[in-house]
Amino acid sequence: MKDKREDTDLFFLKKALEEAKKALKYEEVPVGAVIVKNGRIISRGFNKCIALSDPTAHAEIVSLRKAANKLNNYRLNNCEIYVTVEPCAMCAGALINARVKRIIFGALDKKAGACRSVFKIADGKKLNHKIKISHVAATLVSTECAQIIKDFFKSRRSFCKRNSSADQ
Repeated sequence: MKDKREDTDLFFLKKALEEAKKALKYEEVPVGAVIVKNGRIISRGFNKCIALSDPTAHAEIVSLRKAANKLNNYRLNNCEIYVTVEPCAMCAGALINARVKRIIFGALDKKAGACRSVFKIADGKKLNHKIKISHVAATLVSTECAQIIKDFFKSRRSFCKRNSSADQ
């Protein structure tokens, strides 16, 4: 039996997935994020690294900037972030500095994840702020979060292969 928190997590993770799908339209890596405070979305973001020519424009950073502007504060106390893919080291560090209360993510990132997979930065024992981490696993939403990334990179590899064959 699911509890209310699990239902809430799935609801907001679906909203983050909607953001990831927007990234696909711009041929960006499909990662989406929403920041929630008091049960309400205060910001949304998706990867915009290519569009902005900015290597820091990850979904988490985009949504952090919007939330900080909305709250007129760089501290996002009592905020939670829902992100489709486990945050990288840069994003985990930014989330710590923003004092985000909790990170909820759908898919593990076995190459660059900084919450569970490769590093455990966000809840590190030596840091002055620890974030609660929740990996929403074994759900339809977590499967979709993983699949959208897999499909994107499979498509990119296929595209590169076709173009390199055509050049020969």
